[in-house]
Amino acid sequence: MEKTALGSFYGSADFPIEWREGERELFWVLDDLHCPNPLSPMFFDIGGWWLTCDHMFRRFGTPFASDWIAKEINGYLYTAAIPADPSVQAESSEYNARYVPRVPDETAFAGRIGPYLGSVLPHYAASFMDWWRDRLRPEIERNFAYLDSFDMDGADLTALAVLFEDAIDVHDRHWKIHWMINFSQFSATLALNGAIAELGDVDAALPGRLQSSIDDRNWDSIEALWQMKEEIKSDPELRSAFAADNAAGVVAALAAQERGRRFLSERLDPYRAEFGRKAVWSHEFVYPTWFENPAPIIEAVRGYLETDYDYPSTLAAVRADLDGAVAELLAAAPDGAARQQLQATLDLSLGMNPLTPDHHFYIDQGTNARLRLVLVAIGRKLAAAGTIDDPEDVMFLRYNELRAVIGDAASLDARALIGDRRDAREAAFEIRPPDWVGTASEDALAFPYLTLWGFPEKFHRPRSESKDQIVGLAASAGIAEGPARVVESLEEFDQVQAGDVLVCRMTNPAWVVLFTKISGLVTDAGGMAAHPAVVAREFGLPAVVGTSNATQRITTGQRVRVNGATGVVDVLA
Repeated sequence: MEKTALGSFYGSADFPIEWREGERELFWVLDDLHCPNPLSPMFFDIGGWWLTCDHMFRRFGTPFASDWIAKEINGYLYTAAIPADPSVQAESSEYNARYVPRVPDETAFAGRIGPYLGSVLPHYAASFMDWWRDRLRPEIERNFAYLDSFDMDGADLTALAVLFEDAIDVHDRHWKIHWMINFSQFSATLALNGAIAELGDVDAALPGRLQSSIDDRNWDSIEALWQMKEEIKSDPELRSAFAADNAAGVVAALAAQERGRRFLSERLDPYRAEFGRKAVWSHEFVYPTWFENPAPIIEAVRGYLETDYDYPSTLAAVRADLDGAVAELLAAAPDGAARQQLQATLDLSLGMNPLTPDHHFYIDQGTNARLRLVLVAIGRKLAAAGTIDDPEDVMFLRYNELRAVIGDAASLDARALIGDRRDAREAAFEIRPPDWVGTASEDALAFPYLTLWGFPEKFHRPRSESKDQIVGLAASAGIAEGPARVVESLEEFDQVQAGDVLVCRMTNPAWVVLFTKISGLVTDAGGMAAHPAVVAREFGLPAVVGTSNATQRITTGQRVRVNGATGVVDVLA
């Protein structure tokens, strides 16, 4: 059945694209939600969230897709859903060979498999928190314990090669669990939003407010930072050490005093061990983790000291807003069975709210970070043997190239490959990739997950003609006005001042340390259910997300006004 195209982009002189047969017909979205920067070859091969999507669609019997695939274009990650539609998949033999799922019955019965999804989803929603508590999270923690306790420095290269394969297996297993979390939450949220829609005239911001979590690993991390801040605040010796100009100076000052050394061993090191396996961009291997480099932890604590951040009152405000949203919703429901049903649906959805930050902590951050640490350990052995120049160079080899070098260092010219790929990645930073490529159709835009990227709204929204106005998606209500602070890397975190409006490509949990200082948020990427929108609502920060180009159009120091209710950012001066 031929699909009507709403638009297409197959490349240009500024953004050339090489297409394989069958790819042009798909709608490819720039994955700036997870990977806003050019990819490393190693992450593309073994680290991507898309690598287990065929398992997800097979497990749930989805009628809307059979796989979710990735394509690297000019250094950037684009992904596309493969429709579970035999007429589409029969368009070419190569397309069929590459993309038909491993279990063909889902494709053959695409029109009849929908009731299966509808029947199992409520069971996942009702059961998942028990599975998570009793079976799945303990499994993840056991895998982490194995990887964390492995003596990587004492192991030889062969042992590390086997550990590398174990870490990949762990990664793939954890991402399969991730999709179980995702579908379970999706079912609970879908049911709640449906119940809210039946009430009629309800505040449009209410569903977003009901997504807040007040008991999760993200808040645990923030509380631990606040506790460090409180200890420093009451101790003159520690305060003097934290008055140093930068994180390195703070660590040196702490190491030079007995009290400071005790703080490092009793506070900083345990925090690194528990919360440090994350990076400024979690969906990559090239960025050092906080476990390896504690500078972001030090800068976060310095920020808490500067603003005298009050964790208890912040959490209390989130709890009060969530309680208020619940009361507002229930007040809109008539007494009787309808309200009881709404309460049951609400309780199920609220109970799963912690899974949003927790799956980031355990999977997006924790699992990817541990795979990076194994790669760096291999890189140290190869660098010591003179095979490569720097341990980080392994990120610029492909998976099988690294295995070839481990088996025989002379099997390929690793240095030349690495040099070329480092140069290509640096050049890619100068490119601003388009939000999507390929062919857009109503069916493609209806793929449920595209809401995370702000589609279909981003596709249909009008562009502002004013150079002083940027249009995005209204993510968190309120108005904030202040100086813009454009941040693109970890090294720029310490430049954020109290009251700044943070402008960035995207956020993940590693960025939350900045949310205690800023007055508003603007991102290039994301939709209403993406990380920056959810966390901005939790912190009560006005936010506009999914602008596509705010980091290009706003410069640090400009005064901006963020309207989180209309999705408009005005550049005032």
